[in-house]
Amino acid sequence: MASAKNNSSAARKARIAEMQRAERARERRNRLLTIAASVVVVAGLVVGGVVLVNTRSDSTDSASDDSKGAGDSGHFVTGDDGVRTWKGDLARNHVQTGVTYPMQPPVGGNHNPVWLNCNGDVYTSAVKNENAVHSLEHGAVWVTYTAAAKKADVDALAAKVKQTPYSLMSPYEDQAAPLMLSAWGHQVTVKSADDPAVNTFFSTYVQGKQTPEPGASCTGGTMK
Repeated sequence: MASAKNNSSAARKARIAEMQRAERARERRNRLLTIAASVVVVAGLVVGGVVLVNTRSDSTDSASDDSKGAGDSGHFVTGDDGVRTWKGDLARNHVQTGVTYPMQPPVGGNHNPVWLNCNGDVYTSAVKNENAVHSLEHGAVWVTYTAAAKKADVDALAAKVKQTPYSLMSPYEDQAAPLMLSAWGHQVTVKSADDPAVNTFFSTYVQGKQTPEPGASCTGGTMK
């Protein structure tokens, strides 16, 4: 009888020992799997970090490139009505630095994130191209003039702008003619404030079909 009890006890101990060994083996396997998974995660994070850094670097390079130029390609085509229309691409990226535009005044391209107020605003000194272009993106017409423009014409155009939401006016000495009107992708030279092309251009391009962002605000931007 004692021998049977001893055998049973020994068998139970053996089973317990076997179970303990199996449990330790499972724990070792779990630790190895955990370590392996951690290695994979860390490796993934490292690779992801490298990709992110490279992506940000590429984005920075692109932004830097965009700030040097307007990002535009194409040329003007003059219609029978005298309106010059830009045929090609006009970039629309926001940049924080100056932009070199292929036309003066510019009719589109990369521009400052802040638009120039264009709710019938008349500026008596030159404004920044990059802010004015953003206003064109919102559907504004930009009236510009040089020192060669007649005062009567400047005054008459200023009065029209003041009565017209989504328009603005400023002096611009680098343009090719005394009086010019610009919208996104379009531009016309006018002979005087009485030129029929003035009203036609306003009626066509103030919030016209060319507007990339129709209804966007012309207030709440910059005022210089």
